[in-house]
Amino acid sequence: MNITKDDSIYVFFLSLGILFGYFYRNIKDASLKKTLGTIFGVSIILVTSQLHSLHVFLSFLICCGIIKYSTEKCHLICFGFMMTYLLFFRTISWFGLPNPPGHTNMIQMILTMKIIGLAFEKNSALTKAHKIDKNIDNELVLTVVENEIRDISVLNMFHYCFNYIGLLTGPYYTYKTFFEYFHYPFALNADCWKITSEKLKWVPLYIALFLGCSYIWPLDYAMSDDFYQNRSWLYRLFYIWPSFFIFRMRIYSGIVLAECICTNAGFGAYPKELESKCGHGPSKLISSEFLENPKSCDYDFETIENIHIAGVEKCLTFREAMKHWNRCVQYWLAIYIYKRFPSKKYRIMATMAVSAYWHGVHAGYYFCILGPIIYLPLEDLYTKVFNVDNTSTFRCHATKAMFWLLKFFAFSYLGIAFLLKDVDKIWFYYKSVYHFAYIFWPSFYLICLILWKYQKRDMKKLTKETEVNLKEMQEVSKKIN
Repeated sequence: MNITKDDSIYVFFLSLGILFGYFYRNIKDASLKKTLGTIFGVSIILVTSQLHSLHVFLSFLICCGIIKYSTEKCHLICFGFMMTYLLFFRTISWFGLPNPPGHTNMIQMILTMKIIGLAFEKNSALTKAHKIDKNIDNELVLTVVENEIRDISVLNMFHYCFNYIGLLTGPYYTYKTFFEYFHYPFALNADCWKITSEKLKWVPLYIALFLGCSYIWPLDYAMSDDFYQNRSWLYRLFYIWPSFFIFRMRIYSGIVLAECICTNAGFGAYPKELESKCGHGPSKLISSEFLENPKSCDYDFETIENIHIAGVEKCLTFREAMKHWNRCVQYWLAIYIYKRFPSKKYRIMATMAVSAYWHGVHAGYYFCILGPIIYLPLEDLYTKVFNVDNTSTFRCHATKAMFWLLKFFAFSYLGIAFLLKDVDKIWFYYKSVYHFAYIFWPSFYLICLILWKYQKRDMKKLTKETEVNLKEMQEVSKKIN
């Protein structure tokens, strides 16, 4: 996994976006600021995608029509169209047309989230307005942003979708966040460079680790004859660890650079008192005191923090690590898929299926992203059986180490499918390690299930003994009295 042409293009334009941010955040005229940001964004699309940029603009124009002229169902129609177009976009070679480059694919992916999210935001604003008109809830009041979204112009949709911030690799942000960036004074008062420099200082390390480990453990070697003929089963199984580590370093580099585009432009800066959440923005109302005295506030960029690297690396469970990974995408999936899916029974599977579909058509994405459905029940069980009590005992440290190793083994074993992509390559690799995880996980689940039954039996026995002792103590107390 060496640096490709696409990687070089990403790094160049991400770096350019960071530099442009210093100039961009100091523009005070909102209209000029929007226009320049969009011109820069469109320029990136045209330079990187050339003729393939037609996909991006065509799908945008069709969705504009859907959002403008289909009110009640615009979110569902828009979702159906963009997801269908994403499939066409990725299978275009079947129709005799050239495949778009990787960066065009990323732009189309981000556009898909933005335009669908905007349609859902409009639907929510219209639903709220309908309740107000019908006096269903007298406490409801439309905000300034919701009033604009109700009848959003094509120009503002264009600015939102094609501003350079978040264009290439995200993070995803709502139209509400985009609107507030241009109308509130937070970007001009936050210490943007301090946050940006703190993030940037780690990027050389991630890139160095990526290049060094890629040289020692190239992914291509996992598909060579020598790997399968001359390497032991244990080495082949071990190879998933460096492969996934290399993948993490690549992702960390790209996501942190993308976050730095936001931070250096002041995008996503909010006072800490507003308790902003990733993807959503402030969880508290932005009152006049913040707008009148913006210089006195302490700011954070939680709204656009797409990945919590320390959380991914240090946490003990797969479930917790998922919460720290690609957080803005997970927010989009949670708000627009998970919470709105009609069946509670299948909403987790539906959410993960949409996530896999959004990533691409390769089988590896489905192996990897749907894999947690199998693994998480095991993790939930063994975390109950081997409970961590936060003491400094050897047992506690050993249990934490076991949890950490199991977490990264699951990530790495599922992640190799994401990297290999094609079903024949995935099957060939898994076959070479005798499908170890898919045998180990069910076996470990059965062991944990047996242990849990014994633990529950012992707990019931202990509870009964405690109740008996308590009754005896009460009887003794009565006799004494």
